[in-house]
Amino acid sequence: MSGQKITIEYNDRVVRQFLLATVIWGAVGMLVGVLIAAQLNFWQLNFATPWLTFGRLRPLHTNAVIFAFVGNMMFAGIYYSTQRLVKARLASDFLSSLHFWGWQFIIVCAAVTLPLGLTRGKEYAELIWPINLMVVLIWVVFAVNFFWTLARRREPALYVAIWFYISTIVTIAMLYIVNHLSIPTSLLHSYPVFSGVQDALVQWWYGHNAVAFFLTTPILGIMYYFLPKAAERPVYSYRLSVVHFWSLVFVYIWAGPHHLLNTALPGWLQNLGMTFSLMLWAPSWGGMLNGLLTLRGAWHKLRTDPVLKFYAAAVTFYGMATFEGPLLSIKSVNALAHYTDWIIGHVHAGTLGWNGFMAAGLIYWLLPRLWNKPLYSTALANLHFWIGTVGILLYVAAMWTSGITQGLMLNATTEHGTVLAYPNFLDTLNTIRPMMLMRVIGGGLYLAGWFLLVYNFYRTVKGAAPVNGTIEVYDEAPAPDAKLSLAGTFFSAPTLFWFLAVGFSSMWMFGTDLVSTAGIVGAVACLIAAFALVPSRSQAWGGWYEKLLLNALPFTLLVFFAVVAGGLIQIIPTVLVQKAKNVEDRIQTPYTPLELAGRDIYIREGCYLCHSQMIRTLVPDILRYGDYSRLGESIYDHPFQWGSKRTGPDLARVGVKYPNVWHFRHMENPRAVSPGSNMPTYPWLFSHALDASVMPAKIKVQRLLGVPYGPRTAQQIFDSMDEQAKGIAKDLRTAGAYVDSDKEIVALISYLQTLGKSLPVITKSAPR
Repeated sequence: MSGQKITIEYNDRVVRQFLLATVIWGAVGMLVGVLIAAQLNFWQLNFATPWLTFGRLRPLHTNAVIFAFVGNMMFAGIYYSTQRLVKARLASDFLSSLHFWGWQFIIVCAAVTLPLGLTRGKEYAELIWPINLMVVLIWVVFAVNFFWTLARRREPALYVAIWFYISTIVTIAMLYIVNHLSIPTSLLHSYPVFSGVQDALVQWWYGHNAVAFFLTTPILGIMYYFLPKAAERPVYSYRLSVVHFWSLVFVYIWAGPHHLLNTALPGWLQNLGMTFSLMLWAPSWGGMLNGLLTLRGAWHKLRTDPVLKFYAAAVTFYGMATFEGPLLSIKSVNALAHYTDWIIGHVHAGTLGWNGFMAAGLIYWLLPRLWNKPLYSTALANLHFWIGTVGILLYVAAMWTSGITQGLMLNATTEHGTVLAYPNFLDTLNTIRPMMLMRVIGGGLYLAGWFLLVYNFYRTVKGAAPVNGTIEVYDEAPAPDAKLSLAGTFFSAPTLFWFLAVGFSSMWMFGTDLVSTAGIVGAVACLIAAFALVPSRSQAWGGWYEKLLLNALPFTLLVFFAVVAGGLIQIIPTVLVQKAKNVEDRIQTPYTPLELAGRDIYIREGCYLCHSQMIRTLVPDILRYGDYSRLGESIYDHPFQWGSKRTGPDLARVGVKYPNVWHFRHMENPRAVSPGSNMPTYPWLFSHALDASVMPAKIKVQRLLGVPYGPRTAQQIFDSMDEQAKGIAKDLRTAGAYVDSDKEIVALISYLQTLGKSLPVITKSAPR
């Protein structure tokens, strides 16, 4: 061993900061979650206040839990483990501090803007464009700090946890930037560049893989480091971790379309999403088994060690959620479960069980090590585990029961499938109310357990002295001749086999008959050749992979190509499909300026969180709501409004169903026209004047995005809005409802009344 021996002091200060933020934001996110769950059962809890309604708080809850709670936990775990895995201090104290404070500033901005109704209207992607720019900037800061630290490492090989961290950084950057591409109309508003089916595909390509690469891969990396440390056992199988990583990274990115089954999404994309979702069973359960089997020989510690309890339960919930996800992607199962509470139960089994319990285990394990003081109370930590577990089981069981009940009732028919058994949507809602209340109780128990952690955390760090970890190492870099070059990476048998298989598969999916046949033959030949060579080449390929792990750049590039392939193959063809000349028999009529203003109000109030605008190609959907939705009927929607949950009925054709006064009374007091409704009231819509001054800028951006608006001056836009608004106000007065024509409710009614109205494709839509 050559080189001088030195002592490295790790930057654990930033780890402590992120850990404290995890505890605080976790409590905030869960508290808001319990409140909005209660609001769904007791509409009075909306308080008739704009910034406290379900539609505005629900995005706050999801963003707080995903980006504030899990995000801070993820950064704490990554920074702590990476320094020790590479035997180097974080590259820059300044970048570490900028990362922490920048991320907290983003969270505060989100906590202020979302209740104010400033949103992009896309689930898990609601933040307005200035905040999105800050997210990208801070993510770059994180990436630079991380990869700079890898470049300074004194441990030659990249450990498995580092692989998952790299995949997270690369993939989230790609997903976030693409899905958040927007054109601003003002400092606080923008329209996404995608619309209709393309926007739906890109959104769920992002949404599904945000779950994959923000809530799963970094937490798996944390599992691969912290679980063996807590169990004092090595990872069960290194070879299984290799298979787990690469198969998960490649397969996951293709599965997003399973959120859009039985919709207007092209059939080949639906089948693609379902197929790859089913394939996810294998790698996901490979990771689960690798985690659980790492605990072999340490089961006796589970009785007394709360950290191992949390880790074992978390990995089990991960396995359950990754079994349920592919199950729900089967078209027949999805027809029952989609738009119901079953999906909510599935999501929360993962977030509460997998993410929440991994966070708790991480916090309890790190506390004594970061503050040099024993955990205040192991008994309280064990009590937290059992209260949290009971809370999860109550929550998930309630949502499973609620969702299946809701799905069966909404899909039930009589008279040989020609008549709905439950034509009134509210019948299903009132049937599941007891389960919705049980969800509140389960969530409340989970929150109570978290408050026990908060108290335990406070008592542990009170009076304690923070301490930074240290290590003695020899000051020498890894041998450069052992690294794999870029040429050695990409011009090698494993990589070439992968590129050829993806290329031939693309020919199979998109080519003509002859090209498609050649593609499937080539893909099968590649697979056969690769497996045939495994026995004779396994040692050589294993050596190639060990050399790959010595150089972070080619490894990172391989990860990038693995994840970008699925995105390109899904998204690029929809650019061609999403054209007026390629749509089916009906095409959307562009919104008038007043209708567009009403649509923005609809999005601001979060109506899309309870109502869909997508009638599926299922008989019960058609019987209940009308003819199924065509691809062309949302071609000008920026953003799309297909929805993901039906707490209320679908609105795709509501514009041809009720008079203006019905919508007026419905927003004023939903129970006056829909007895038993749990929808909040919206009194501010009747008193707030519509801001028409922003509409010329919005129309200009819509025209840039391809919506066929003819040229018009600002005054012409204002005159058009005034004329249409006065017509609606006059009709309302005739029906006994009095409101000034400049109020927001008038614009909202104009939007609702245009839903479902479209033109035949052969008719050119006139500028409006």
